[in-house]
Amino acid sequence: MAPCRAAVAFGFVIAVNASGKLVAIKSLHTFVWACFVGCIVAIPFAAHSGSFRAAAVLIAIVLAEVVVIALNRGRCPLTPLAARYTSDRASNFDIFLPIWLARHNKTIFGALFVAALIYTLIAWTGRIG
Repeated sequence: MAPCRAAVAFGFVIAVNASGKLVAIKSLHTFVWACFVGCIVAIPFAAHSGSFRAAAVLIAIVLAEVVVIALNRGRCPLTPLAARYTSDRASNFDIFLPIWLARHNKTIFGALFVAALIYTLIAWTGRIG
């Protein structure tokens, strides 16, 4: 077994063996995922309140992530990093999500993003509100 070193991440002391690295990567991946989900959910609320500049910023943030994933052949750049530390290849091996959500993540949140874009466009043209 490899020696275990300690590191501080987000104010927590974590082990820096293979298991600790995987937990750190999964934690970071989950945090980043939650930020993007938050952006997707916030878009229609910003549009509904007439904050179209905020909606545009949120849309740009999500589109940047879409580009990153597209350039990485449909995967998050953290996925191959996590793969170095485990042989598990379940849909959620690289993120702290239920397996069903990890499996359908792009479909669910892609559809929500498209719906948010449509809602924002309709609100912006003055057909809502």
